[in-house]
Amino acid sequence: MNSFVKSLSIALFAAFFSLFVYDQYFNNSNEIPNNKLDNSVLIPTNYNVNTSSIAGEKTDFTIAASKTIDAVVHVKNTSSTSSNLPSFYRYFYDEDELPERIGTGSGVIVSPDGYIITNNHVIEDSNEIEITTNDNKSYEAKIIGTDPDTDIAVLKINTNKKLPYVFFGNSDATRIGEWVLAVGNPFNLNSTVTAGIISAKSRDLNKRDGVNESYIQTDAAVNSGNSGGALVNTSGELIGINTAITSVSGGFVGYSFAVPSNVARKVFEDLIEYGDVQRGLLGVMGQALDSQFAERFEVEETEGFYITDLEKGLGADLAGLRPGDIIKSVDGITINKFADLSGYLSTKRPGEKVKLTYIRDRNEMKVDVRLEKINRAIFFYMEVRELTNEQKEDYDTQEGLYISNMNNRRLYQNGIDSGHIILEINGQGVSRLSDVKGFKMGDIENILFLNPAGEKEKIILRY
Repeated sequence: MNSFVKSLSIALFAAFFSLFVYDQYFNNSNEIPNNKLDNSVLIPTNYNVNTSSIAGEKTDFTIAASKTIDAVVHVKNTSSTSSNLPSFYRYFYDEDELPERIGTGSGVIVSPDGYIITNNHVIEDSNEIEITTNDNKSYEAKIIGTDPDTDIAVLKINTNKKLPYVFFGNSDATRIGEWVLAVGNPFNLNSTVTAGIISAKSRDLNKRDGVNESYIQTDAAVNSGNSGGALVNTSGELIGINTAITSVSGGFVGYSFAVPSNVARKVFEDLIEYGDVQRGLLGVMGQALDSQFAERFEVEETEGFYITDLEKGLGADLAGLRPGDIIKSVDGITINKFADLSGYLSTKRPGEKVKLTYIRDRNEMKVDVRLEKINRAIFFYMEVRELTNEQKEDYDTQEGLYISNMNNRRLYQNGIDSGHIILEINGQGVSRLSDVKGFKMGDIENILFLNPAGEKEKIILRY
Protein backbone atom coordinates (compact mmCIF):
# COMPACT_ATOMS: atom_id res chain seq x y z
CA MET A 1 0.00 0.00 0.00
CA ASN A 2 2.84 2.34 0.90
CA SER A 3 4.45 1.56 -2.46
CA PHE A 4 1.22 2.49 -4.33
CA VAL A 5 0.84 5.78 -2.46
CA LYS A 6 4.47 6.63 -3.10
CA SER A 7 4.11 5.98 -6.86
CA LEU A 8 0.87 8.02 -7.07
CA SER A 9 2.50 10.92 -5.27
CA ILE A 10 5.46 10.93 -7.61
CA ALA A 11 3.13 10.86 -10.68
CA LEU A 12 1.02 13.75 -9.40
CA PHE A 13 4.09 15.77 -8.57
CA ALA A 14 5.52 15.21 -12.06
CA ALA A 15 2.23 16.25 -13.68
CA PHE A 16 1.95 19.47 -11.66
CA PHE A 17 5.60 20.26 -12.28
CA SER A 18 5.14 19.82 -16.08
CA LEU A 19 2.14 22.17 -16.09
CA PHE A 20 4.10 24.73 -14.11
CA VAL A 21 7.08 24.66 -16.49
CA TYR A 22 4.82 24.88 -19.61
CA ASP A 23 2.88 27.80 -18.20
CA GLN A 24 5.98 29.75 -17.21
CA TYR A 25 8.16 29.26 -20.27
CA PHE A 26 6.36 27.88 -23.32
CA ASN A 27 2.93 29.49 -23.08
CA ASN A 28 4.28 32.96 -22.16
CA SER A 29 6.71 32.99 -25.10
CA ASN A 30 3.81 33.14 -27.60
CA GLU A 31 2.31 36.30 -26.13
CA ILE A 32 2.77 39.48 -28.14
CA PRO A 33 4.15 42.36 -26.07
CA ASN A 34 1.89 45.37 -25.95
CA ASN A 35 4.64 47.67 -27.15
CA LYS A 36 5.00 45.66 -30.38
CA LEU A 37 1.34 45.04 -31.13
CA ASP A 38 0.76 48.30 -33.04
CA ASN A 39 3.65 47.60 -35.44
CA SER A 40 2.77 43.98 -36.14
CA VAL A 41 1.11 42.64 -39.31
CA LEU A 42 -1.98 40.55 -38.70
CA ILE A 43 -2.50 37.74 -41.21
CA PRO A 44 -6.03 36.37 -41.59
CA THR A 45 -6.40 32.63 -41.30
CA ASN A 46 -9.22 32.21 -43.84
CA TYR A 47 -7.30 32.71 -47.14
CA ASN A 48 -7.23 30.02 -49.85
CA VAL A 49 -4.47 28.84 -52.15
CA ASN A 50 -5.24 27.40 -55.61
CA THR A 51 -3.01 24.36 -55.97
CA SER A 52 -4.49 23.33 -59.35
CA SER A 53 -1.95 22.82 -62.14
CA ILE A 54 -4.56 23.44 -64.88
CA ALA A 55 -4.21 26.81 -66.66
CA GLY A 56 -7.17 29.03 -67.48
CA GLU A 57 -6.75 28.19 -71.17
CA LYS A 58 -4.90 25.25 -72.67
CA THR A 59 -1.42 26.05 -73.91
CA ASP A 60 -0.81 22.88 -75.91
CA PHE A 61 -1.00 24.23 -79.47
CA THR A 62 -0.30 20.94 -81.28
CA ILE A 63 -3.96 20.20 -82.08
CA ALA A 64 -4.61 23.73 -83.36
CA ALA A 65 -1.44 23.63 -85.46
CA SER A 66 -2.27 20.23 -86.96
CA LYS A 67 -5.75 21.46 -87.94
CA THR A 68 -4.33 24.52 -89.68
CA ILE A 69 -0.92 23.86 -91.17
CA ASP A 70 -2.12 21.80 -94.16
CA ALA A 71 -4.82 24.36 -95.01
CA VAL A 72 -2.43 27.34 -95.25
CA VAL A 73 -0.86 27.72 -98.69
CA HIS A 74 2.00 29.60 -100.30
CA VAL A 75 0.88 32.26 -102.82
CA LYS A 76 3.19 33.45 -105.60
CA ASN A 77 2.13 36.44 -107.66
CA THR A 78 3.91 36.95 -110.98
CA SER A 79 3.45 40.20 -112.87
CA SER A 80 5.13 41.33 -116.09
CA THR A 81 4.20 44.97 -115.55
CA SER A 82 4.20 47.18 -112.52
CA SER A 83 1.81 49.99 -111.72
CA ASN A 84 4.78 51.75 -110.10
CA LEU A 85 6.56 52.15 -113.43
CA PRO A 86 6.07 55.52 -115.13
CA SER A 87 4.15 55.26 -118.39
CA PHE A 88 7.05 56.52 -120.52
CA TYR A 89 9.14 53.57 -119.31
CA ARG A 90 6.99 51.21 -121.36
CA TYR A 91 7.79 52.95 -124.63
CA PHE A 92 11.34 51.59 -124.47
CA TYR A 93 10.26 47.95 -124.09
CA ASP A 94 7.92 45.51 -125.76
CA GLU A 95 5.20 44.14 -123.53
CA ASP A 96 7.00 40.79 -123.16
CA GLU A 97 10.27 42.55 -122.27
CA LEU A 98 9.02 44.41 -119.23
CA PRO A 99 10.73 43.35 -116.00
CA GLU A 100 9.05 40.54 -114.11
CA ARG A 101 7.90 41.19 -110.58
CA ILE A 102 7.32 38.30 -108.18
CA GLY A 103 5.53 38.70 -104.89
CA THR A 104 4.84 36.06 -102.29
CA GLY A 105 2.44 35.63 -99.43
CA SER A 106 0.08 33.19 -97.81
CA GLY A 107 -3.51 32.07 -98.20
CA VAL A 108 -6.05 30.01 -96.27
CA ILE A 109 -8.16 27.21 -97.79
CA VAL A 110 -11.68 27.67 -96.39
CA SER A 111 -13.58 25.03 -98.38
CA PRO A 112 -12.75 21.48 -99.55
CA ASP A 113 -13.39 22.44 -103.20
CA GLY A 114 -10.51 24.92 -103.28
CA TYR A 115 -11.68 28.40 -102.28
CA ILE A 116 -8.86 30.41 -100.73
CA ILE A 117 -8.85 33.69 -98.79
CA THR A 118 -5.78 35.91 -98.92
CA ASN A 119 -4.93 39.62 -98.84
CA ASN A 120 -5.68 41.82 -101.82
CA HIS A 121 -2.18 43.31 -101.67
CA VAL A 122 -0.69 39.81 -102.04
CA ILE A 123 -2.26 39.23 -105.48
CA GLU A 124 -2.53 42.84 -106.66
CA ASP A 125 -1.56 43.55 -110.31
CA SER A 126 -1.02 39.84 -110.94
CA ASN A 127 -0.76 38.19 -114.35
CA GLU A 128 -0.39 34.72 -112.89
CA ILE A 129 -1.00 33.30 -109.42
CA GLU A 130 0.52 30.02 -108.31
CA ILE A 131 -0.63 28.22 -105.19
CA THR A 132 1.59 25.66 -103.46
CA THR A 133 0.02 23.48 -100.78
CA ASN A 134 1.81 22.02 -97.78
CA ASP A 135 2.36 18.71 -99.64
CA ASN A 136 4.35 20.62 -102.30
CA LYS A 137 1.67 20.41 -105.02
CA SER A 138 1.24 23.49 -107.20
CA TYR A 139 -1.93 24.86 -108.77
CA GLU A 140 -2.84 27.84 -110.93
CA ALA A 141 -5.34 30.05 -109.13
CA LYS A 142 -8.18 32.14 -110.50
CA ILE A 143 -9.22 35.42 -108.86
CA ILE A 144 -12.89 35.24 -107.85
CA GLY A 145 -13.04 38.76 -106.42
CA THR A 146 -11.21 41.39 -104.42
CA ASP A 147 -12.09 44.07 -101.88
CA PRO A 148 -9.33 46.68 -101.42
CA ASP A 149 -11.22 48.33 -98.56
CA THR A 150 -10.78 45.29 -96.30
CA ASP A 151 -7.68 44.02 -98.15
CA ILE A 152 -9.38 40.67 -98.75
CA ALA A 153 -9.23 38.62 -101.97
CA VAL A 154 -10.81 35.29 -102.87
CA LEU A 155 -9.02 32.75 -105.10
CA LYS A 156 -10.07 29.37 -106.49
CA ILE A 157 -7.99 26.33 -107.44
CA ASN A 158 -9.33 23.24 -109.18
CA THR A 159 -8.48 19.74 -108.00
CA ASN A 160 -10.15 16.34 -108.02
CA LYS A 161 -9.51 15.66 -104.35
CA LYS A 162 -10.99 17.24 -101.27
CA LEU A 163 -8.59 19.72 -99.75
CA PRO A 164 -7.92 20.29 -96.05
CA TYR A 165 -9.55 23.51 -94.89
CA VAL A 166 -10.02 25.68 -91.82
CA PHE A 167 -13.38 26.31 -90.15
CA PHE A 168 -14.40 29.90 -89.53
CA GLY A 169 -14.51 30.97 -85.89
CA ASN A 170 -16.44 33.85 -84.36
CA SER A 171 -14.04 36.78 -84.10
CA ASP A 172 -16.58 38.79 -82.10
CA ALA A 173 -16.27 36.20 -79.31
CA THR A 174 -12.49 36.54 -79.04
CA ARG A 175 -11.07 38.06 -75.87
CA ILE A 176 -8.04 40.19 -75.16
CA GLY A 177 -5.41 37.96 -73.60
CA GLU A 178 -6.41 34.67 -75.22
CA TRP A 179 -3.84 32.54 -77.01
CA VAL A 180 -3.66 32.59 -80.82
CA LEU A 181 -1.48 31.08 -83.53
CA ALA A 182 -0.28 32.78 -86.73
CA VAL A 183 0.32 30.32 -89.58
CA GLY A 184 1.98 31.37 -92.85
CA ASN A 185 5.09 31.50 -94.99
CA PRO A 186 7.40 34.28 -93.75
CA PHE A 187 10.50 34.77 -95.89
CA ASN A 188 9.43 31.69 -97.92
CA LEU A 189 9.76 29.52 -94.81
CA ASN A 190 6.72 27.40 -95.55
CA SER A 191 4.30 26.26 -92.87
CA THR A 192 5.62 28.42 -90.04
CA VAL A 193 3.60 28.55 -86.82
CA THR A 194 4.06 31.27 -84.19
CA ALA A 195 2.13 31.86 -80.97
CA GLY A 196 1.01 34.93 -79.07
CA ILE A 197 -2.00 36.51 -77.43
CA ILE A 198 -4.64 38.94 -78.58
CA SER A 199 -3.27 42.31 -77.50
CA ALA A 200 -6.18 44.52 -78.59
CA LYS A 201 -9.31 44.52 -80.74
CA SER A 202 -10.88 47.04 -83.12
CA ARG A 203 -7.51 48.60 -83.87
CA ASP A 204 -7.45 51.38 -86.50
CA LEU A 205 -3.88 51.96 -87.70
CA ASN A 206 -4.61 55.34 -89.28
CA LYS A 207 -7.70 57.23 -88.20
CA ARG A 208 -7.16 59.92 -90.84
CA ASP A 209 -6.84 57.80 -93.99
CA GLY A 210 -10.59 57.48 -94.60
CA VAL A 211 -10.41 53.67 -94.47
CA ASN A 212 -12.56 51.92 -91.88
CA GLU A 213 -10.12 49.53 -90.21
CA SER A 214 -10.92 47.29 -87.25
CA TYR A 215 -8.03 44.87 -86.83
CA ILE A 216 -7.30 42.22 -84.22
CA GLN A 217 -3.89 43.07 -82.74
CA THR A 218 -1.64 40.24 -81.56
CA ASP A 219 1.97 39.73 -80.50
CA ALA A 220 2.32 36.54 -82.55
CA ALA A 221 5.37 36.97 -84.80
CA VAL A 222 4.36 37.99 -88.34
CA ASN A 223 6.82 38.97 -91.08
CA SER A 224 6.97 39.49 -94.83
CA GLY A 225 5.24 36.52 -96.45
CA ASN A 226 2.76 36.01 -93.60
CA SER A 227 0.22 38.31 -95.29
CA GLY A 228 -2.94 36.39 -96.12
CA GLY A 229 -2.15 33.63 -93.64
CA ALA A 230 -4.30 32.29 -90.83
CA LEU A 231 -4.78 33.57 -87.30
CA VAL A 232 -6.44 30.75 -85.34
CA ASN A 233 -7.53 30.15 -81.77
CA THR A 234 -6.47 27.18 -79.64
CA SER A 235 -9.29 25.11 -81.15
CA GLY A 236 -7.87 25.62 -84.64
CA GLU A 237 -10.72 27.92 -85.77
CA LEU A 238 -9.98 30.80 -88.14
CA ILE A 239 -10.44 34.09 -86.28
CA GLY A 240 -8.45 36.38 -88.59
CA ILE A 241 -6.43 36.88 -91.77
CA ASN A 242 -2.94 38.20 -90.97
CA THR A 243 -2.54 41.44 -92.87
CA ALA A 244 -0.09 44.00 -91.49
CA ILE A 245 2.63 44.89 -89.03
CA THR A 246 3.90 48.20 -87.72
CA SER A 247 7.66 48.42 -87.80
CA VAL A 248 10.52 50.88 -88.17
CA SER A 249 12.92 48.22 -89.43
CA GLY A 250 10.45 46.47 -91.74
CA GLY A 251 10.50 43.32 -89.60
CA PHE A 252 8.38 42.13 -86.69
CA VAL A 253 8.85 44.20 -83.54
CA GLY A 254 6.02 42.88 -81.40
CA TYR A 255 2.82 43.94 -83.14
CA SER A 256 0.82 42.27 -85.89
CA PHE A 257 -2.68 42.87 -87.19
CA ALA A 258 -5.36 40.65 -88.69
CA VAL A 259 -8.69 41.23 -90.44
CA PRO A 260 -11.33 39.67 -88.13
CA SER A 261 -12.77 36.41 -89.47
CA ASN A 262 -16.36 37.69 -89.31
CA VAL A 263 -15.41 40.49 -91.71
CA ALA A 264 -13.37 38.16 -93.95
CA ARG A 265 -16.17 35.57 -94.07
CA LYS A 266 -18.77 38.17 -95.00
CA VAL A 267 -16.54 39.59 -97.78
CA PHE A 268 -15.83 36.03 -98.97
CA GLU A 269 -19.55 35.18 -99.19
CA ASP A 270 -20.43 38.48 -100.88
CA LEU A 271 -17.72 38.14 -103.55
CA ILE A 272 -18.87 34.62 -104.40
CA GLU A 273 -22.59 35.39 -104.39
CA TYR A 274 -22.76 38.98 -105.66
CA GLY A 275 -19.39 39.71 -107.24
CA ASP A 276 -18.82 42.67 -104.92
CA VAL A 277 -19.20 43.51 -101.25
CA GLN A 278 -22.65 44.42 -99.94
CA ARG A 279 -22.23 46.96 -97.15
CA GLY A 280 -24.99 48.13 -94.86
CA LEU A 281 -25.26 51.82 -94.04
CA LEU A 282 -26.51 53.01 -90.67
CA GLY A 283 -26.81 56.60 -91.87
CA VAL A 284 -25.08 58.44 -89.03
CA MET A 285 -22.21 60.91 -88.96
CA GLY A 286 -20.30 61.86 -85.87
CA GLN A 287 -17.33 61.38 -83.62
CA ALA A 288 -16.05 58.79 -81.15
CA LEU A 289 -16.03 60.32 -77.68
CA ASP A 290 -13.09 60.93 -75.38
CA SER A 291 -12.62 63.40 -72.55
CA GLN A 292 -11.79 66.22 -74.96
CA PHE A 293 -14.82 65.70 -77.19
CA ALA A 294 -17.06 65.07 -74.19
CA GLU A 295 -16.16 68.53 -72.92
CA ARG A 296 -16.65 70.02 -76.38
CA PHE A 297 -20.11 68.45 -76.80
CA GLU A 298 -20.97 69.12 -73.15
CA VAL A 299 -21.79 65.51 -72.30
CA GLU A 300 -20.76 63.29 -69.39
CA GLU A 301 -20.04 60.19 -71.47
CA THR A 302 -16.41 59.71 -72.52
CA GLU A 303 -17.03 56.54 -74.53
CA GLY A 304 -19.42 55.86 -77.38
CA PHE A 305 -20.25 57.34 -80.77
CA TYR A 306 -21.68 60.87 -80.67
CA ILE A 307 -24.09 61.59 -83.55
CA THR A 308 -23.60 65.00 -85.11
CA ASP A 309 -25.83 64.50 -88.18
CA LEU A 310 -27.94 61.90 -89.96
CA GLU A 311 -28.59 61.11 -93.60
CA LYS A 312 -32.23 61.80 -94.32
CA GLY A 313 -34.34 58.82 -95.26
CA LEU A 314 -31.89 56.19 -94.06
CA GLY A 315 -32.27 53.72 -91.19
CA ALA A 316 -31.08 55.79 -88.23
CA ASP A 317 -33.16 58.78 -89.32
CA LEU A 318 -36.27 56.66 -89.86
CA ALA A 319 -35.76 54.95 -86.49
CA GLY A 320 -35.93 58.32 -84.73
CA LEU A 321 -32.32 58.91 -83.77
CA ARG A 322 -31.24 62.55 -83.46
CA PRO A 323 -28.03 64.60 -83.41
CA GLY A 324 -26.71 64.53 -79.87
CA ASP A 325 -27.58 60.88 -79.27
CA ILE A 326 -24.68 58.68 -78.14
CA ILE A 327 -24.52 55.11 -79.47
CA LYS A 328 -23.27 52.81 -76.70
CA SER A 329 -23.72 49.35 -78.22
CA VAL A 330 -24.90 47.53 -81.34
CA ASP A 331 -26.41 44.05 -80.90
CA GLY A 332 -24.73 43.93 -77.50
CA ILE A 333 -21.29 44.87 -78.88
CA THR A 334 -19.92 47.76 -76.81
CA ILE A 335 -19.02 50.83 -78.86
CA ASN A 336 -16.07 52.67 -77.30
CA LYS A 337 -14.54 54.00 -80.52
CA PHE A 338 -15.41 54.37 -84.18
CA ALA A 339 -13.55 51.17 -85.14
CA ASP A 340 -15.92 49.21 -82.87
CA LEU A 341 -18.89 50.55 -84.82
CA SER A 342 -17.45 50.31 -88.33
CA GLY A 343 -15.92 46.91 -87.64
CA TYR A 344 -19.18 45.35 -86.53
CA LEU A 345 -21.22 46.94 -89.33
CA SER A 346 -18.70 45.48 -91.81
CA THR A 347 -20.12 42.07 -90.96
CA LYS A 348 -23.68 43.09 -91.87
CA ARG A 349 -25.55 43.39 -95.16
CA PRO A 350 -28.15 45.86 -96.45
CA GLY A 351 -31.62 44.94 -95.23
CA GLU A 352 -30.46 43.47 -91.92
CA LYS A 353 -31.59 45.02 -88.66
CA VAL A 354 -29.37 45.87 -85.70
CA LYS A 355 -30.40 46.78 -82.17
CA LEU A 356 -28.88 50.05 -80.98
CA THR A 357 -28.50 51.06 -77.37
CA TYR A 358 -28.01 54.81 -77.06
CA ILE A 359 -28.04 57.64 -74.55
CA ARG A 360 -30.36 60.62 -74.94
CA ASP A 361 -30.65 63.24 -72.22
CA ARG A 362 -28.89 60.83 -69.80
CA ASN A 363 -31.54 58.17 -70.44
CA GLU A 364 -30.68 54.81 -71.99
CA MET A 365 -32.87 53.87 -74.94
CA LYS A 366 -33.01 51.01 -77.45
CA VAL A 367 -34.22 50.83 -81.03
CA ASP A 368 -34.01 48.52 -84.06
CA VAL A 369 -32.44 50.08 -87.17
CA ARG A 370 -32.56 48.69 -90.70
CA LEU A 371 -29.28 48.97 -92.60
CA GLU A 372 -29.38 50.36 -96.12
CA LYS A 373 -27.07 49.74 -99.07
CA ILE A 374 -24.08 52.07 -99.12
CA ASN A 375 -24.76 54.48 -101.96
CA ARG A 376 -21.47 56.36 -102.17
CA ALA A 377 -17.72 55.85 -102.45
CA ILE A 378 -14.61 58.00 -102.25
CA PHE A 379 -12.64 58.03 -105.49
CA PHE A 380 -9.72 60.32 -106.28
CA TYR A 381 -10.82 62.79 -103.55
CA MET A 382 -14.36 62.83 -104.91
CA GLU A 383 -17.52 61.43 -103.35
CA VAL A 384 -19.39 59.57 -106.07
CA ARG A 385 -22.80 57.90 -106.14
CA GLU A 386 -24.61 55.63 -108.57
CA LEU A 387 -27.10 57.42 -110.81
CA THR A 388 -30.75 57.54 -109.84
CA ASN A 389 -33.42 57.04 -112.50
CA GLU A 390 -34.13 60.78 -112.45
CA GLN A 391 -30.45 61.62 -113.01
CA LYS A 392 -30.23 59.16 -115.89
CA GLU A 393 -33.15 60.94 -117.49
CA ASP A 394 -31.87 64.45 -116.75
CA TYR A 395 -28.36 63.73 -118.09
CA ASP A 396 -29.61 61.44 -120.90
CA THR A 397 -27.20 58.64 -120.00
CA GLN A 398 -27.53 55.13 -118.66
CA GLU A 399 -23.95 54.94 -117.43
CA GLY A 400 -21.80 57.00 -115.14
CA LEU A 401 -21.25 57.96 -111.51
CA TYR A 402 -22.59 61.20 -110.06
CA ILE A 403 -20.10 63.46 -108.22
CA SER A 404 -21.86 64.49 -105.01
CA ASN A 405 -18.85 66.15 -103.37
CA MET A 406 -15.63 67.50 -104.92
CA ASN A 407 -12.40 67.67 -102.93
CA ASN A 408 -9.92 67.23 -105.79
CA ARG A 409 -8.28 70.63 -106.24
CA ARG A 410 -6.69 69.80 -109.59
CA LEU A 411 -9.97 68.70 -111.14
CA TYR A 412 -11.80 71.63 -109.57
CA GLN A 413 -9.32 74.05 -111.15
CA ASN A 414 -10.12 72.43 -114.50
CA GLY A 415 -13.82 73.16 -114.09
CA ILE A 416 -14.95 69.81 -112.69
CA ASP A 417 -17.28 70.13 -109.71
CA SER A 418 -20.18 68.51 -107.90
CA GLY A 419 -22.97 67.78 -110.35
CA HIS A 420 -20.64 66.40 -113.02
CA ILE A 421 -20.78 62.74 -114.01
CA ILE A 422 -17.83 60.41 -114.50
CA LEU A 423 -18.44 58.42 -117.68
CA GLU A 424 -15.09 56.70 -118.23
CA ILE A 425 -11.78 56.10 -116.46
CA ASN A 426 -8.85 55.24 -118.73
CA GLY A 427 -11.36 54.65 -121.53
CA GLN A 428 -13.38 52.16 -119.47
CA GLY A 429 -17.02 52.93 -118.72
CA VAL A 430 -18.18 53.09 -115.11
CA SER A 431 -21.66 52.76 -113.68
CA ARG A 432 -21.30 50.98 -110.32
CA LEU A 433 -19.38 51.94 -107.21
CA SER A 434 -17.38 48.73 -107.54
CA ASP A 435 -16.07 50.01 -110.89
CA VAL A 436 -13.89 52.62 -109.16
CA LYS A 437 -12.48 50.34 -106.48
CA GLY A 438 -8.87 49.32 -106.71
CA PHE A 439 -7.69 52.34 -108.67
CA LYS A 440 -4.46 53.84 -107.37
CA MET A 441 -3.44 57.42 -107.90
CA GLY A 442 -0.77 56.42 -110.40
CA ASP A 443 -3.16 54.20 -112.36
CA ILE A 444 -5.44 57.02 -113.49
CA GLU A 445 -4.36 58.39 -116.88
CA ASN A 446 -7.55 60.17 -117.99
CA ILE A 447 -11.18 60.65 -116.95
CA LEU A 448 -14.13 61.47 -119.20
CA PHE A 449 -16.73 63.72 -117.56
CA LEU A 450 -20.25 64.84 -118.49
CA ASN A 451 -21.29 68.26 -117.20
CA PRO A 452 -24.87 69.33 -116.32
CA ALA A 453 -25.16 71.04 -119.74
CA GLY A 454 -24.66 67.69 -121.47
CA GLU A 455 -21.10 68.43 -122.66
CA LYS A 456 -18.29 65.86 -122.43
CA GLU A 457 -14.80 66.75 -121.31
CA LYS A 458 -11.75 64.52 -120.94
CA ILE A 459 -9.09 65.45 -118.38
CA ILE A 460 -5.62 64.01 -119.01
CA LEU A 461 -3.89 63.25 -115.70
CA ARG A 462 -0.75 61.38 -116.84
CA TYR A 463 1.36 61.72 -119.96
